Amino acid sequence: MLSFNTLIAVCLAYVVALFLIAFAADRRARQGKFGWLRSPLVYTLSLSIYCTAWTFYGAVGYAARSGMEFLTIYLGPTLVMVGWWWILRKLVRIGRSQRITSIADLISSRYGKSNLLGVIVTLMAVIGTTPYIALQLQSVTLSFAVFADRAGGWAASDLNATALWVAAGLALFTVLFGTRNLDANERHYGVVTAIAVEAVMKLFALLAVGVFVVWGVADGAGDILARIDASPIAGWELKPGRWVSLIFLSAVAFLTLPRMFQVMVVENADERHLSTASWAFPLYLMLMSLFVVPIAVVGLDLMPAGSNPDLFVLTVPLSQGREGLAMLSFLGGFSSATSMVIVAAIALSTMVSNHIVMPIWLSVARQGATVSGDVRQVVLTARRVSIAVILALGYAYYRVSGGGAALAAIGLISFVGVAQFLPALLGGIFWRGATRMGAAAGLLTGFGLWAYTLFLPSFGGSVILSADLLAQGPFGIGWLRPQALFGVSGMDPLVHALFWSLTLNTIAFCVISLTSFPRPQERLQGAQFVNVFDHNPNAQGWVSGMAEAEDLLVMAQRILGPEQAQGLFSREAARQGKAGYLPDISPDFLQRLERELAGSVGAATAHAMIGQIVGGASVSVGDLMAVADETAQMMEYSSQLEAKSAELERTARQLRVVNEKLTDLSVQKDAFLSQISHELRTPMTSIRAFSEIMREGGMTAEERGKYASIIHDETIRLTRLLDDLLDLSVLESGQVEMNMQTADLQDIIERSVTSAGGAGCLTIHRDPAREQVALLTDPDRLSQVFINLVANACKYCDAEQPELRIRVRCKRGNVEVDFVDNGVGIPAKSQPLIFEKFSRLGDQQAAGGAGLGLAISREIMANLGGSVIYLPGQGGAAFRVILPVNGAASTKSKP
Repeated sequence: MLSFNTLIAVCLAYVVALFLIAFAADRRARQGKFGWLRSPLVYTLSLSIYCTAWTFYGAVGYAARSGMEFLTIYLGPTLVMVGWWWILRKLVRIGRSQRITSIADLISSRYGKSNLLGVIVTLMAVIGTTPYIALQLQSVTLSFAVFADRAGGWAASDLNATALWVAAGLALFTVLFGTRNLDANERHYGVVTAIAVEAVMKLFALLAVGVFVVWGVADGAGDILARIDASPIAGWELKPGRWVSLIFLSAVAFLTLPRMFQVMVVENADERHLSTASWAFPLYLMLMSLFVVPIAVVGLDLMPAGSNPDLFVLTVPLSQGREGLAMLSFLGGFSSATSMVIVAAIALSTMVSNHIVMPIWLSVARQGATVSGDVRQVVLTARRVSIAVILALGYAYYRVSGGGAALAAIGLISFVGVAQFLPALLGGIFWRGATRMGAAAGLLTGFGLWAYTLFLPSFGGSVILSADLLAQGPFGIGWLRPQALFGVSGMDPLVHALFWSLTLNTIAFCVISLTSFPRPQERLQGAQFVNVFDHNPNAQGWVSGMAEAEDLLVMAQRILGPEQAQGLFSREAARQGKAGYLPDISPDFLQRLERELAGSVGAATAHAMIGQIVGGASVSVGDLMAVADETAQMMEYSSQLEAKSAELERTARQLRVVNEKLTDLSVQKDAFLSQISHELRTPMTSIRAFSEIMREGGMTAEERGKYASIIHDETIRLTRLLDDLLDLSVLESGQVEMNMQTADLQDIIERSVTSAGGAGCLTIHRDPAREQVALLTDPDRLSQVFINLVANACKYCDAEQPELRIRVRCKRGNVEVDFVDNGVGIPAKSQPLIFEKFSRLGDQQAAGGAGLGLAISREIMANLGGSVIYLPGQGGAAFRVILPVNGAASTKSKP
């Protein structure tokens, strides 16, 4: 007999395998090796998240209770994939162009990036999905109980404890692989790959049980058909109203369930995958439903009266002594439940963090979007806490509802809840006249009716709604009875709730939209959503404001991370013909930046954060009306003219930048030559003067030693200046030989800090553990660069308590060493010039030297195969030294 402990061990081993698969996929994605991770097969299998424990266990129970009605749950998504694929294609295109992260984000973004709508949809999604999560916990708990009963039976407290442990385990897995980092694309390759594996597992398990039932228990297909004719299922009668309603409901839920939106739209890596999924996913559903009726019929024949038909997939193999098959079936059901909970928790936690936590954080933080610190940690923490809360709500619903309802009944409650998104969703992508007020009115109306007519009654007549209220209506008003609203009685409770909630939802949405006027941002977003296939994806929604590029870079780094944010800004600067990390702030760039940020924190929050910094207005109604009134020919001509104008402007900007740089360099060169002349003449004058005094004689030995010492010091000063000039010349010509050897980075930094006297004028912060990197480099030359950067921090950092942070990190075969002080930094105008050999900033007398240090450092790093760059937006002067770990191709020898 299969022991319960063995079941636990196998279950844990399966979870560990999923951990390893998810980890390997995440690692492959981080290395840029996407390959099969973005294949249409993985995408199609990820859609199997629709097939939860309801379809694995509950479909058999549904068939045993209601005959062929279970097919409606499969027919709805099939009709969507085959007949409504153009809706899916439009959703995917909108999701990619607008950087959508969830269904709440899509609805919020469509209606003027309204965070109010984001909050409404988020709360509705959390409440509507709670019964579904409870369904998964119930199915896993009942499946555990089947095996435990064979080993001695469980009490109710054991079932509750199991549900709690399952919820905790799922929360842990989701946190580990759903919130490991803040991905701007919001794609979770590890989780999606694990779900694809689970899709194969549950399909294989269900087919294996089906094959066993047909050819192992029965005598083949003929015997099964005979059993079906003799079973109660044969007496099932089609109820057209309920049949059509359930097909429609499952189709709508397929579009609006947060987990389905997550895998179908957010996780979609290629729009063309929909063409494969349009036939492959219906095929998957057909295979999942193939043996449902045979298993139900055989279960009714074999199992004792009163047995739970939802568990026939497990109990039938166990009754025949096929414990291995029962174990496989258990893993299939476990896969169905866990994959749903994981993706739903990821989707809902993203919605909660983006539309509830982040807006609150922005309003509480005194400096708003410009406050220092890493916003990513705030978002990740919010998502992790949200996951735990969401799983706790599912467990609470399981406990309060008693966990005794049929699985299908619980699932249908959630379906009707999320169906309330449909009018706002479809109206938003097909009707430009839809407004924010209309969407809010429809959502609240539909949600309220769903809660009153279906959700709250699901708790029974003793928890929230009393039995008297359910039977007689509030205050005895019969036409307000939850399941006979407006005096319409005799309808199936599910059909009744679906009809009234969606009908009044749609009416409120349309009427309020027609009687309210959209804001300018709504009109702009409406045009981009409705005409997504022919609308300019870079339509401008910002006009010029007072933003500084460095302020925007600071904000972007805190959300996207330094690497991605700096890459975005540097690419934009290069596109504009500028060097460095600070592009000109144009409406086009603001729109592009907003969409990048929206991929991490949602459209509404990204819009609010940029708005706090930019301070500029969005487009006006007049601008929008002017755009709307243009003819296609004028738009095409304008587009061409704009492209040419932009090209000319870029060229002119490049010329202006070059001219300004040449002018500055010319001024710097004159100042440099003047300074060099001064630097050369001063020691030479001293040497000549004191030499003549010594020639005259008549001085004491002490005076002679003093004058000789002065001559010696001035000679060293003169030699140092000439050495610097010669060193720079040799480095620039490439006629230098680097003494390459293995060296320890920590030793080089320590020696450089000591030589530069940094510890005496700065408080230096380091992480010695990260500095333990072996390099193939020229340690003396590299130390020369480090000494210069530390010495500059000592000279120029103007903070009351000067500090210097030295940060080291390894990245793709390179080592990056950042030197960041806490001063005011270098002005944006001067940043392109600091590495020029004629450049000097600030008071030349106070600075000392001839201003060749950074120029020499740049050439040294170029000869070492690396680079030294200035990093804006770090709160002070910041330099990054980049060098290869192995020193490959970094040596330059004398010819």
